[in-house]
Amino acid sequence: MLGEEKSQYRLSDFLPTTKKEMKLRGWEELDVVLISGDAYVDHPSFGVAVIGRLLESLGLRVGIIPQPNWRDDGHEFQKFGAPRLFFGVSGGNMDPMVNHYTAGRRRRSDDAFTPGGEPNARPDHATEVYTQWLKRLYPDVPVLIGGIEASLRRLTHYDYWEDTLRESILKKSGADILVYGMGEQPMTEIVNLLKKGVPFSSLKTVPQTAFLLHQGESLPKNKRWEDLTLPSFEQCGKDKKAFAGASRHIEEESNKRHAMRLLQAVGSDTVVVNPPFPTMTTEQIDASYDMPYTRLPHPRYKDRPVIPAYTMIRHSVNIHRGCFGGCAFCTISAHQGKFIASRSERSIIEEMEKITRMPDFTGTITDLGGPSANMYRMGGRDTSLCDKCARPSCISPAVCPNLDTSHKALRELYAKARKVNGVKHIFIGSGIRYDLLVPEFNKKADPKDLETYLDDVVKHHVSGRLKVAPEHSSDDVLKIMRKPSFKYFRIFKQTFDRLTTRAGKKQTVIPYFISSHPGSHLQDMAQLAVDTKELDFKLEQVQDFTPTPMTISTDIYYSGVHPYTGEDVFTAKNANEKKDQNIFFFWYKAENRNRISSLLRGFDVLRKKLLGR
Repeated sequence: MLGEEKSQYRLSDFLPTTKKEMKLRGWEELDVVLISGDAYVDHPSFGVAVIGRLLESLGLRVGIIPQPNWRDDGHEFQKFGAPRLFFGVSGGNMDPMVNHYTAGRRRRSDDAFTPGGEPNARPDHATEVYTQWLKRLYPDVPVLIGGIEASLRRLTHYDYWEDTLRESILKKSGADILVYGMGEQPMTEIVNLLKKGVPFSSLKTVPQTAFLLHQGESLPKNKRWEDLTLPSFEQCGKDKKAFAGASRHIEEESNKRHAMRLLQAVGSDTVVVNPPFPTMTTEQIDASYDMPYTRLPHPRYKDRPVIPAYTMIRHSVNIHRGCFGGCAFCTISAHQGKFIASRSERSIIEEMEKITRMPDFTGTITDLGGPSANMYRMGGRDTSLCDKCARPSCISPAVCPNLDTSHKALRELYAKARKVNGVKHIFIGSGIRYDLLVPEFNKKADPKDLETYLDDVVKHHVSGRLKVAPEHSSDDVLKIMRKPSFKYFRIFKQTFDRLTTRAGKKQTVIPYFISSHPGSHLQDMAQLAVDTKELDFKLEQVQDFTPTPMTISTDIYYSGVHPYTGEDVFTAKNANEKKDQNIFFFWYKAENRNRISSLLRGFDVLRKKLLGR
């Protein structure tokens, strides 16, 4: 049960989820109705809460319909009636297909964003399904879509679960406009324009949005933007190299400070993707986290089991957004961008103080981190150089000499955070980018700064196990992944172990690895097993590569071609190939030894090192 922690808030402190709750606020109608594939948790880690609170701060009356029943007559979509301005739709904090299916395309038995982890509370392709319902029920009311699902499906993309190329989600859903990335800036601009009387149908030049231009309509003019025409959906379907080329352009423009407007034909229509807003300032991101969240699940769930995703993050604090790592398999840069938006110390400390007042808080902040925990306040020394840069990663294949990777601001934040009354422990639960802490790799950094930071982490912020992600041990695979050579992980581990011993603690590194990534062959996985055996690891944090929309790794998987080099790349695709790669993670299990021995015929040295025979 969710327990008595809710007693400090009234029902009206949450955004309404029913007409009765709406009337508690004295409202007769709503300006905006938000629909989400997640349960409604009024917490800054849940997208629907962030957008709901933002719209509220802009003076709008907002209601939320969480996880509506899409299987019946659609009555749940009608509980508030038609909003005055628009419907806002999101599939939730995770892409619904990732939420529903494993890398082996098997249906998952749980959903962390639903009470009790119950499955099947949202449909496949939830944003499409919800929007189609709304368009049937309210054909004259605009629908705006956003969130991770819409963001990563804004242009032609490969859908692994259906094993097909799909056109922009705008086309299938029928939505009027798409907001991609983190939505505060475009949503604020949209609301301000609507308040000035601009019709929804005229919102064609808002940055960080996408829309369909229908045949015969003129492309809106904007003197600040250059246009880039991508291969059409139909061309991508006929020519995988054309799709790979489009993928490169999409990634490059997603990671520029001054991006081009993207155009992609689909049938007789054209998808138009406007360039993103500049990276949020500290003041802007603070404003988002400083809104009056209760930090709790809505009282509608008081008699329901706990929401697992809420349990995981309720005592954690996010300190920044964005990641400049540019890993080929990761969606963060496509959604949040590669430039870091950092909160102020004031905002972070105040959130920690709010957590200490929660009745269930026992003294532990479970995570003080971000997409990569140690990128706080990092960025280009000379931003004019960043203005001209199209690199998707600031640290691959080498650390950009213009990148300031000083950990001083982070160390100062940790020191102040440790002094917050009521806080006994602060752990770094999100992954640390370990390569930034290796002087042999991060050559322009001050080695003393790096070691002092890691020493702080070792002494104060490891709960016994520190998560890091080398991902593989093959340099060829790591190059495709945009990760550093495995030799730097070895150096990092030596330093971590030395500092841990010096601190008199018993702590270990937990490495994360991926099998079946493009470029990975059986012998690469066998070598990974040998390498981790030599380091005395029995692996736990592993997964089989899951192709997710709008990543370079996924587009290599589908096309067989590297978008940046044009070279063919092998990828394990069928179930047996993927299973055979994954089994090397668990070489130490007796039931796997015969199969591994069989797979290593012809690789006698590897077999002997791994199995001793």
